[in-house]
Amino acid sequence: MGFIKLLEVLYKIKMLSPQSLLRLFTAIYQYGINVMTLIKVAERTYGERTALIDDRETITYSELMSESERLTTIFHIKYGIGSGQKVGLLCRNHVSLVKSIFASSLAGSDIYLLNTEMSLGQLNQLLDAHPFDLIVYDEDLSALLKQSSYTRERIMSYHDHSPAINNLHRMFQYEGGMRKRTSSSTLMLLTGGTTGKAKKVAHKPSLFNYLYPFSALLTKLNLLKHRSAYIATPIYHGYGIAILLLCMALGKKVVLTASFNAAKACNLIREHEVEIVTVVPLMVHKMLAHNVADLKSLACIASGGAELSPKLVADVSSSLGDVLFNLYGTSEAGLNIVATPQHLTYSSITIGKVISGVRLKVLDAKRNKVADGTIGQLCVRNRWSMRNRKDIWIETGDLGYRDEQGYYFLRGRVDDMIVSAGENVYPIEIEQVLIHHPLIEDVAAVGVTDERFGQRLKVYVQMAPNNKITEADIMEWLRPRIARYQVPKEIVFVEQVPYTHLGKRNKKVLK
Repeated sequence: MGFIKLLEVLYKIKMLSPQSLLRLFTAIYQYGINVMTLIKVAERTYGERTALIDDRETITYSELMSESERLTTIFHIKYGIGSGQKVGLLCRNHVSLVKSIFASSLAGSDIYLLNTEMSLGQLNQLLDAHPFDLIVYDEDLSALLKQSSYTRERIMSYHDHSPAINNLHRMFQYEGGMRKRTSSSTLMLLTGGTTGKAKKVAHKPSLFNYLYPFSALLTKLNLLKHRSAYIATPIYHGYGIAILLLCMALGKKVVLTASFNAAKACNLIREHEVEIVTVVPLMVHKMLAHNVADLKSLACIASGGAELSPKLVADVSSSLGDVLFNLYGTSEAGLNIVATPQHLTYSSITIGKVISGVRLKVLDAKRNKVADGTIGQLCVRNRWSMRNRKDIWIETGDLGYRDEQGYYFLRGRVDDMIVSAGENVYPIEIEQVLIHHPLIEDVAAVGVTDERFGQRLKVYVQMAPNNKITEADIMEWLRPRIARYQVPKEIVFVEQVPYTHLGKRNKKVLK
């Protein structure tokens, strides 16, 4: 079955010709199965085509291959990086990060993508659990690293004078190259990087494990038709690295920026005629508010990482047409569900249908499967899930349900649900109702203790600019649209609903 799927994917990306197959298997023979194999095939296929553009440089596929290979040699000779070593990458989105990923993979090391927003305490906790042999870091994070407990090898991503990834090949003299075939490299994603103790999620490169999500993205997002992509989400997040590797395999021109700014993002999309953009919903909202005209080249807005607001779905549709896709996955389970523009026409709050190769159950608290329309926890099983857990059914921690047509819907996190007077209440349901109020810009609901009912909802409302409304007005508008047990205990007006750097409502701050 896996070999048939491989042939199907190779056919889709036009790599079933003898010449293309020769490139693929020659690369595997030379390098083993790691992410550098992907770049070798891309280099032989796309050559001088632009691969990456960031805030500092533009690089072709040929240059990316040769510079990553030289960097592998330097990593090995100067820093002792090889099979079994651990390399931490504390970097934002840029070319030096991408080269470090490929070089570390070719060296056979385990690659840890580190959250650049973590605190000193969280970094030290991480260092205690994972003794890195080398850390590549951005210059503005120097103080954080110096204050930490880390004492081993380190190298900056960019610097004009000191040794850094961008100038190592000029500063460090070496002869010959290192060509060591390896399939030992593992890509490590760290979940919960800013909210608590990070959990390690291992993803092993494989020809077969990732064929199903790869094929789903190719087909549902029509990626073969488009030439350029802008990755606005952090590469250290599972969503960002997945799209990066997919775009590299397809020979796309990929635009990167160290941080997201709506004005800059709009300019980049217009300047490079970007057709694919990877975002969280908050980014889309900010870009639409800044300048819709700059976004006219977009044919695929791939949103993930947070719930889509039904108002945002409507805004994108009316401004740009049928270009919005909603991707659902987790760091542990990878991509599992995709909503196409047609799915979002069916329902603006659906996360879509499962992709081929996914088994998904909706289970109650006793781990019994529930009927369609009943809310429970989403549990996933697939071939590309993390390999460092014994239970191959992964509990996502997300609540949701499946309707009779096979569409899935989220109802928040397991720990978001409250019980009010014996009834289960889901904050997301109130949020999805209130966001339709014409004077409300944003909303977040959390559970609070209530002496009479046990728990009730407290709602935080961000008004649209230059509008005023009272709590009583909102309550009057809301009551006919919800059940009695869903009526919030209190409505609080805030200047801005807080979000995490990954674009999720920061309800911990509100609580």
